[in-house]
Amino acid sequence: MLGNCFTFFKHVSIRVGLQTSQQHLKERKRHIIRNFNLCAYRSTVSQKMSSENVLAGLDDTQVKLMQEECILVDKNDKNIGSASKKECHLLKNINNGMLHRAFSVFLFNTKGELLLQQRSDEKITFPDHFTNTCCSHPLNVEGEVDEVKALGVRKAAQRKLKHELGIEPQQVPLEDFHYLTRILYKADNVPYDGKWGEHEIDYILFIQKDVDLVPNLNEVKSHRYVSQSELKELIASRVKSGTLITPWFKLIAETFLYKWWDHLDDLNSQKDTDKLHRMI
Repeated sequence: MLGNCFTFFKHVSIRVGLQTSQQHLKERKRHIIRNFNLCAYRSTVSQKMSSENVLAGLDDTQVKLMQEECILVDKNDKNIGSASKKECHLLKNINNGMLHRAFSVFLFNTKGELLLQQRSDEKITFPDHFTNTCCSHPLNVEGEVDEVKALGVRKAAQRKLKHELGIEPQQVPLEDFHYLTRILYKADNVPYDGKWGEHEIDYILFIQKDVDLVPNLNEVKSHRYVSQSELKELIASRVKSGTLITPWFKLIAETFLYKWWDHLDDLNSQKDTDKLHRMI
């Protein structure tokens, strides 16, 4: 009888032990899941705060423009999606291979002089730099994603010439833009901040028109027309004078610009639209 009681209590003890062990495992599992979810939440919040912090203290208007959706491309300029202007210009994304589509407009007057702009101090990337007439991005919107004869890029150029320099669209008709070629380049921001940069496939657009200018001071600090000799002197004396030149403009000036400039009356002969010049 005593032996039977002992056996009975032994089995009960084992069952209770198993139930207690299973309950403990369940509680432990719930604890792990709660901690995992908490860590994931904290990581998301941390990333969001970090992303927001890169814009802290910057010009409100320029920060708002960082919400625009640029066109992401692969290294052969194939459209692969979109991302915000901010995400496209963050150095951490650039170093992971993020690449977007851009354009550079070179506008000449009927005297054959090139219109330069000096980027405003409010610009997030390359503030205070001299560059070609207008540099920006086609957006991931209807019309500007159109790739036939670079129509979307030309529409974006017309839009940004109005935004930055106050040039009315009728003064720069879409059919008068000459799409010459594309370059692929990469550059860290200047002054270097470890946050921002450029990694673009840049469409080169030439146009020769006399236009009326009403610069947007949030975009453009100053502007001037220059001859070939004046531009060469500006670039050659930049270190001594402290003049800042955007890397893409300097790159184009050192490679193609003057050859194209010499053919303003025959730009069709200079078109190389099937070529993507990889200048990295």
